[in-house]
Amino acid sequence: MAVYDTIGTTYGQTRRSDARIAAQIHAALGDARDVINVGAGAGSYEPESPRTVLAVEPSQVMIAQRPPLAAPAVSAVAEHLPVGDNAADAVMAILTVHHWTDLAAGIAELRRVARRRVVVLTWDQELFRERFWLIRDYFPQAAAFDDTRAVPMDRLAALLGGARQEPVPVPHDCTDGFGAAFWRRPQAYLDPEVRAGISMLAQLGDQVLASGLAALKDDLATGRWEQRHAELLALDSFDVGYRLLVAEV
Repeated sequence: MAVYDTIGTTYGQTRRSDARIAAQIHAALGDARDVINVGAGAGSYEPESPRTVLAVEPSQVMIAQRPPLAAPAVSAVAEHLPVGDNAADAVMAILTVHHWTDLAAGIAELRRVARRRVVVLTWDQELFRERFWLIRDYFPQAAAFDDTRAVPMDRLAALLGGARQEPVPVPHDCTDGFGAAFWRRPQAYLDPEVRAGISMLAQLGDQVLASGLAALKDDLATGRWEQRHAELLALDSFDVGYRLLVAEV
């Protein structure tokens, strides 16, 4: 069973594309005429069909949440893409590489399938640990969990055959509820539905996170969180460590 068959049931509601992040991803895709989305989930950040010609996703729960007019989807994994060589101008993989069982094989497949460009959105775990208050101050278990699956930037760039890296700042009102989306809205992390849409929290479960949730709730009630993080409240966006890697093939 794919992991998102268990934790992905609410992604259609909590993980909607943010237009500003989408614009950066689409700019990285450039003038690619056709795109394959690998680890596609419910379809966030795909260019509209017919530009996106295929979505590849192992979870039927996620495929079922794709919009009716989205590109056709096939149940498959990144390590074994069911298409021929040079199948599309560009291949995209958005917040997915940390779930793959064989990173090298998956990246080799992206390069095999892309005629021109591969675009990957992921995060720099060292920066994420340092900058994101939620895992630094409240959920060290989540930081330790991500240490086991996060992909080092230099390794990913090397597997891609060289790639430029672009910071992806997170807007303060980000509409996509991924891990650090609520960096300026801390109360959101007390919402079970929000946590269900964040894999690093959903896979650990509330029992593991209970002490951190209690501490965050108390700090919000007493105003300690605002006192500690007053500088964040003046920011419109924040670089938490998300990175877009763009490789020419």
